[in-house]
Amino acid sequence: MSDKFDYYVMLAEKRTGSNFLCSNLNQFKGVIAHGEAYNPYFIGDGSRTDLHGVTLAMREADPQRLINEMKAVPNNLIGFRFFSSHDMRAYDHFMPDKRCGKIILTRNPLESYVSELIAWTTNQWKLGKGDTRETARVQFKLDEFKKHVSEYQAFQVKILNDLQCSGQTAFYLAYEDIQNIDVLNGLAEFLGVESRIEAISTNLRRQNPGSLRDKVINYDEMVESLAEMDHFNLTRTPNFEPRRGPVVPSYVAAAKAPIMYLPMKGGLDAQMRNWLAALDNGGNLQDGFNQKTLRQWKRKNTGHRSFTILRHPVVRAHAAFCERILETGPDAYPEIREKLCSDYDLPIPEGAVDEAYDRRTHREAFLKFLAFLKENLRGQTSVRIDATWASQSQILQGFGQFALPDMVIREDQLIEGLAQLCEQVGIDAAELPDYPNPHPIALSEIYDADIEAAVRDLYQRDYMMFGYKAL
Repeated sequence: MSDKFDYYVMLAEKRTGSNFLCSNLNQFKGVIAHGEAYNPYFIGDGSRTDLHGVTLAMREADPQRLINEMKAVPNNLIGFRFFSSHDMRAYDHFMPDKRCGKIILTRNPLESYVSELIAWTTNQWKLGKGDTRETARVQFKLDEFKKHVSEYQAFQVKILNDLQCSGQTAFYLAYEDIQNIDVLNGLAEFLGVESRIEAISTNLRRQNPGSLRDKVINYDEMVESLAEMDHFNLTRTPNFEPRRGPVVPSYVAAAKAPIMYLPMKGGLDAQMRNWLAALDNGGNLQDGFNQKTLRQWKRKNTGHRSFTILRHPVVRAHAAFCERILETGPDAYPEIREKLCSDYDLPIPEGAVDEAYDRRTHREAFLKFLAFLKENLRGQTSVRIDATWASQSQILQGFGQFALPDMVIREDQLIEGLAQLCEQVGIDAAELPDYPNPHPIALSEIYDADIEAAVRDLYQRDYMMFGYKAL
């Protein structure tokens, strides 16, 4: 039971992930999450005749009665989902009530619109653990979508306005956040619930995990129709990666030169550290920053510049595979390696790479690693989404929580980019160290159209945002 609230409401819309959020809330001890308690045509869900002894007819006659019955249940915090199409008499009661916890769940409107079209086509609104996934491709209609967006935005503006006018706050969740165990436990903290969960609910599965191109028949026509509307990340697969912070302790500054490197894991860390040291003839680099000491460094180094480096997604994925999974050095992930060998049948040696491990085996192993990444990046494995293979767009967004780098340099333009960086601070650029291929088998020996397609499917957002083409 909560000391903060007597009950709670989840303000959402269809196809925003509210079923899955309810499934997770029901894992918390002392929390009960009902379905659509105020749907005009049923109560709770289509199979129920009453909720807490209140029938549909009783609720229609007195909407407040159902809320009162929920509040009266001892030792439990009870809540329900509420959409803009539900009984607004209930909204007028719970919205100004400060003893009602408000959860606001949102999703990209284009994704929710397409998801709803698919659900109407397949008549599958939830996908349970043992259910067979029903798939369909649907027709995008601009007028329909404009109406969907207008209604969606109007309800969100109303909610925000009502919260502001009553001096309340709410717990905001995006569709992707429901996969984050820390966020869900943070929601429990917000609700005043002491219990915590250790794993995401497995009762429900995502119904449509692919990209919009896979789901919409007239995809190109849709893109053209929406050209004058807000950008909705049309080509991306829904992003289920955890949101990342600025990771300030990983930043590295030159000994004296006012230049700082913001590393992306899976990048050129060793090379860049050597290059930074060479700027000051091998002086000791500055690292181990926190936000306070980083601000002090910025104040001390007037005219400073910071930079990060983008790698082609195929190059970065191959480096992650070689350095974290294939090889057995200090930077390797032996536990993940063991799990991939067991669950994905990776044909790699038990120990160090030997002569029996040839180009063909390496290509097969890399493709199986990419198959793992496809599930991992969509939150469908128990293995963490490691920063080494997290999308670069997500990491760059994390940097922005403190300060974005002044320059984002592409690896294939590194010499020119570093020269421009040094010119901006008035120093001579150091020569870029020459590093031989560190991997047992070079990417160039196995790269082909299948590998390119697999990586593009994984990192659609990076390809779109950074304009990557095939190698």
